[in-house]
This record gives sequence, structure tokens and C-alpha cells, in this order.
Amino acid sequence: MTVPKEAATVLPLRQADGGFEVLMVRRHPRSVFVPECYVFPGGILDDDDRDPAWEERCRGLTGDGARRILADAPAETALASFVAGIRETFEETGILLACDTAGELLSGGRLPSGLSLPEARRLLLENRLSFFSLLAGEDLFLATDRLHYVAHWITPEGLPYRYDVRFFLAEVPRGGEVDVDVNELTGHVWITPSEALARYGEGEFPMVLPTIMTLREMAALGTIEEAVRYARAKKIPPILTKLARREGREVEIMPDGSIFYPLY
Repeated sequence: MTVPKEAATVLPLRQADGGFEVLMVRRHPRSVFVPECYVFPGGILDDDDRDPAWEERCRGLTGDGARRILADAPAETALASFVAGIRETFEETGILLACDTAGELLSGGRLPSGLSLPEARRLLLENRLSFFSLLAGEDLFLATDRLHYVAHWITPEGLPYRYDVRFFLAEVPRGGEVDVDVNELTGHVWITPSEALARYGEGEFPMVLPTIMTLREMAALGTIEEAVRYARAKKIPPILTKLARREGREVEIMPDGSIFYPLY
């Protein structure tokens, strides 16, 4: 049995007329996992994400606090999930959820040193600079107080690639430029949860079950403030579905016995 790798994903939210939009990215056709699907930015936890030194660079969140929020996470990886979510969002989209010593969120596309965010990301992706070194060198802090835990999904058994994924949502400043990593992604879109679900139903917006279910929750909420309150109050069990065949097609069976029939 393949052991699922720990991962984190972030729903970047921004205000929009009458509600909010979420940033979604499209996986590359060559991706080994959910190719060509629309997903939220994210990826697996790296060893560097688990470095205890990160506690000094996380605003409003300690290791103990992270363990209380992610109650069923291994102690050494709770805070790392928050770190990985922010790092992967930056690497995949160019959006960096970081703030200065006064708590002001980074904006304007440049770091305090004058280095542009695209250049900083290039250094990270080329392994010429670590994420921790980047933050420490600029005297910036991860805006972990802006991440709100909203879901926990585990890839079904029987698949060659499996992930144990924590989902977070975070409001991001409007106007931030998105620049996707073309090695992993082919595009992005800011979209309301309801529109994403409608386009999925029309057969033009491929998604997988955890993404669909999370969007359904978000579609029932009117504002980002409501989404944050919802996440803070929600009890979040791990969801592990089972693969099965029904009526000649592969389906997923939810823990409550309900069956998800993918449209395509």
C-alpha cells in the first residue's frame, strides 16, 4: 500500500462584487497526479518546512498553536503544513503571504531589499536560495495568522500517488499579480465557487472530489469574513474515500456511504 505524503493547499480568496473569488490553477497535462485538473495551489511538505527555526518566522502562530489546530497531525509537521502552504502558493503563483515586523502584508511586487518577487521565486525554484533564508534575509514573517484550516482529505488507497492534504483558506490583497510556474501549471483563473461548480457541471472545468466538495462549502458562504468564521468554527475530520466500481464506472464512496460519480 502506498503511504500518503503529507501536503498542504491554500485557497487564495479575494473580494469581488457580491462576494469573493478563489484562485485556481490548472495542472500540466504531464503531471503524474490529476493532470489537466483545476486545483488550489499547493504541494507536499519539504524537509525544510519542518525546521523548528520556522517558529521564529511565523506571525501569530506557534508550534503548539499549530498542533492544537491540526489536532491529528504529527507533532513535528503541524506548523510545517502552514509553512508549506505559503511556500507552495508562492512557488506556483508568485503570491507571497508574508509581512514585515509591524504586521503589514507584503505588497507591490518587491521585497524590502528591492529584489522582485519573480526573481526571488526563480532563486527558490533553482535551489539557489532556501525559503527560510529568503524570509530571514528580508526580515519578513510568514503570514500564518491569515491561514484558516478548512478541510483534510486523504487520497484513496489503491492509487500509485497518495497525499494527506490539509486545506487552508486565506484572503490575499486584491491586485497582486499572478505568475504561474509553467513547469507544473498551464494557467490560472480567479473564479467564484459557484461559477467553478457550474462550469464543472457543463464539462469544461475538470476537478477532483476534494476540490469540488470544498468549493461546495465555499459557495454557501457570502463573504470572505463568513468563510473565515466558518473555517474557525468547523470540526475537521480526515476524509478518506474508497474506490469502487458502480454501473461500469469508477466512483468514490464517502465515509457516510454516499457515492460520488465523476462527470468525466
